[in-house]
Amino acid sequence: MTDQLIGAHNAHNELHSEQGARSGEHPGRSANPIIKVHDVLWLEFEKPDLVKAEAFAHSFGFATVLRTSDELQLRGSDAGAPCVLIRRGQREKFLGPAFVAAEQSDLLRLADATGTSVRPLPESLGGVTVDLVDPSGLPVRVVWGTHRLEALPAAQTPHVFNFGHKKVRTNAMQRPPRVPTNVQRLGHIVVQTPKYIEALNWYLDTFGMIVSDFSYYPGQRERGPILSFIRCDRGSVPADHHTLAMALGPVKRYMHSAYEVADLDALAAGGEYLREQGYFRSWGIGRHIEGSQIFDYWRDPDGFLVEHYADGDMFDNTLEPGWAAMHASGLYQWGPPPSKDFLGLGSPREVASELAVMTDALRHDNEFDLSALRGLFAVANS
Repeated sequence: MTDQLIGAHNAHNELHSEQGARSGEHPGRSANPIIKVHDVLWLEFEKPDLVKAEAFAHSFGFATVLRTSDELQLRGSDAGAPCVLIRRGQREKFLGPAFVAAEQSDLLRLADATGTSVRPLPESLGGVTVDLVDPSGLPVRVVWGTHRLEALPAAQTPHVFNFGHKKVRTNAMQRPPRVPTNVQRLGHIVVQTPKYIEALNWYLDTFGMIVSDFSYYPGQRERGPILSFIRCDRGSVPADHHTLAMALGPVKRYMHSAYEVADLDALAAGGEYLREQGYFRSWGIGRHIEGSQIFDYWRDPDGFLVEHYADGDMFDNTLEPGWAAMHASGLYQWGPPPSKDFLGLGSPREVASELAVMTDALRHDNEFDLSALRGLFAVANS
């Protein structure tokens, strides 16, 4: 057993996490999933003020695809589909993600296996969808055949850098403009659920996703993971370190979504532009550990947390999950420490609200129990 543990540790040393799995721990993938989704395609929201939402979106780096009195579709510069859909509603609400199937036939297989049906999407999007609800109660779509948007011609490109003894830029200066960064695409979404293991297994079994990294509460590894970074299984073709991240928490909720940009200059100069427009930086700039992304987090006017990122890890399906204890300091390699706003504790009102939802969660039959509460406090104080 000792040799196995040493081998598992060495397999992940200098890679992406502290160690590998121990015998009997969660494998991080399903032996026989229904389908394998290819990527996350878009996120859907409701917001009361589409004018305000669009103004922030343009400052953040999106382009508008469609604008009506009741709907706003936003895109990145990459070819594909819109990456954010916003409908007019009475209050701010996250409606759920849409994943794209790897094959058209996967939708029929998914519908048959789940007792649902394949339905047409609105004409503005095109294609078809299978609509499901995960164990947390979050609506989830799997789509195929949506209208394809051509790549935008004005996309930012990474700068040419002189690194150490490798000098490749001569007689040319670096002058990144202080303008909105160019969002290229939707990268991932992070959610919280009081039914973490049930929801995790559902995504692995239903969509064929695989775990890149697990985290557990300090001193509580025996209770199993409480956070997972999950990628799409594209076989030998590398995929983002995580397309979906899921954490155990007292309630079901959206945490943040992340959008890829060209490089650090695009991220930093775009951040300066956002700051000058009066928008609120929640946390950044820094570099994550799991996923390695250079990050910068912002609050939109409706309170949703959104991230610019660059230089993320890419894994094929051969890499097994890493395992690490969860600590606040484990969220980043360099940069400022996580802010109270990023942690959801930015004001006394938010602290009181969080304590209330934790207390309520303990009254219900779910995975957020007293042990989880102690673990969460240990992380907050780490």
